[in-house]
Amino acid sequence: MLELLEKAVMTSIGVAAMTQKKAEELVAEMKDRCKISEDEGKQFIEKIQNLAKESREKIQAVAEDEVKKVVDRLGLVSRDEFDRLAKRVQELESRSSN
Repeated sequence: MLELLEKAVMTSIGVAAMTQKKAEELVAEMKDRCKISEDEGKQFIEKIQNLAKESREKIQAVAEDEVKKVVDRLGLVSRDEFDRLAKRVQELESRSSN
């Protein structure tokens, strides 16, 4: 019963957007309606928090990959590459002035 309820809740509210306060409110409501224990409520909150964290990390990784693809497609240089080239230019300039 609790597992089915978890799946329904995850689907309806969007795990990545759930806040701690909202999760606690949801658990309080579940405790009243479904007669779940305090421990089950805490486990539910922890599970929601872990899923939300995993979702944020996955979204961040996908966003970073997409940005890298766009940068490559546009032919832009990364900050690291720019810094490396700027350092190389400085070294060459200092050699030629000596």
